[in-house]
Amino acid sequence: MTDTEIEITADLVRDLLQEQHPDLAGLAIREVAGGWGNQMWRLGDELAVRMQRMDPTPEPQLKERRWLPVLAPRLPLPVPTPLRFGEPSERFPKHWTVMTWVPGEPLDHGSISRGDHAADMLAGFLRALHVEAPAEAPIAMGRGAHPRHCTDGFENFFQAVAPDDIAPDDIAADVRAVWDDAVAAPEWEGPRVWVHGDLHPANVVVSDGTLSGIVDFGDMFAGDPAWDLAAAWVLLPAGTASRFFDTYAHADEAAIRRARGLAAMKSLFLMLMGQNGDRGLPGGKPHWGPVGRAALDRVLKGV
Repeated sequence: MTDTEIEITADLVRDLLQEQHPDLAGLAIREVAGGWGNQMWRLGDELAVRMQRMDPTPEPQLKERRWLPVLAPRLPLPVPTPLRFGEPSERFPKHWTVMTWVPGEPLDHGSISRGDHAADMLAGFLRALHVEAPAEAPIAMGRGAHPRHCTDGFENFFQAVAPDDIAPDDIAADVRAVWDDAVAAPEWEGPRVWVHGDLHPANVVVSDGTLSGIVDFGDMFAGDPAWDLAAAWVLLPAGTASRFFDTYAHADEAAIRRARGLAAMKSLFLMLMGQNGDRGLPGGKPHWGPVGRAALDRVLKGV
């Protein structure tokens, strides 16, 4: 059995805790549905264990371990904060981390009914996050570039999704026009700021009809905030993007153009994951198809 094929069970999690953090081994352990690169397990009522699964390197967890304790105190929404470190062992040759649990329901299984409130919460969170990062902050790996350097990724998603999910041709042309406008937008000229980097509906949680937490910072980097500003269309209900940008107040026209194009690409990715789920492919998520299509509709309408 290879490392990537190790079956992660509640018994394994408990054994690892007993070996490295025995004072936590008596807490209830429950699997959390979802997750791909890492698998989450509830640990009691207030903690979670994040187990490296399909991620080829421990880098995402190591980034979270180093930087989330620095960022969390100044963020206005709850985020998972690492408390204990689990190191590779003969029993499980990968990294795992005990973190605080962020209560709420993932947005891809929930909904936002208080759109204006959610727009204000997201804008306030990103204003607090998007501050100049120190020189030693992580550099984007595969994310964070100007859209003009991401055309291969966009084309791959576009070609995979277009025949089934963005016909007729005029809709496909509108999607390409949004992307081309982002490619033509000026580059980010400000300082490298902290960026979450992977804001999609499975990485935010909601309660009482609004945003209540942000999770999975494994892709965080210092760079262009437009990668997070795309969430105005990917996460928020129709009609609230303008309020979000008014509240955020730090995005110029170029940043909004880049963000809208990136939102189109992220929407196509969600739709492709939905297709993969319908086909029974590994990592596919059938319920992401409608989520991605709704996001793309918001991108095309610009609202």
